[in-house]
Amino acid sequence: MIVNQVLDQSVVVFSKNYLPISKVNVRRAVQLLIAGKAEALDLVQETSWFVRSPSIVLAVPAYIRLTVASVERIWKVPPVNRREVLRRDNHTCQYCGSRKHLTLDHVLPVSRGGLHTWDNVVTACERCNQRKSDRTPLEAGMPLHTKPKAPMHPTVAFAEHFWRSESFPPEIGGTSKHNAETNIS
Repeated sequence: MIVNQVLDQSVVVFSKNYLPISKVNVRRAVQLLIAGKAEALDLVQETSWFVRSPSIVLAVPAYIRLTVASVERIWKVPPVNRREVLRRDNHTCQYCGSRKHLTLDHVLPVSRGGLHTWDNVVTACERCNQRKSDRTPLEAGMPLHTKPKAPMHPTVAFAEHFWRSESFPPEIGGTSKHNAETNIS
């Protein structure tokens, strides 16, 4: 592998309390390891990459754990506004999937007691918003693609995605990706 390709590979960073918090590139992982701010985690037996300099050869694992406690940044649920709702809904109409002429729609219309909250506001194209009118999605026969909910803390979202997508060797309670591939065929 070319040097820049190795340095751009991802390493999962765990907090001091062993919670997955983010991914960093190998370059940043090397900085954390050399500064003593992180240590290698032995979740898998093989080392992912070797980084060489004139004075040191460093084995960079796929997983590292911070050795310093970082102050958790305060994160607040963002306000319910057009920009944030569009971001949450991936700039997609929650009724038909269109990405054009987007507006906001109240699932339970305001005129019928609906509130301007994360679980009642979705992205809708103008056409679907007009078609739904002053009705609920059920009454209009227009089911939502996803249930609206407030965005979650980025670290919590990362940890949830990590635990769903990673495979670990049987000795730590998982199935290795290699074993899963060979069992399929």
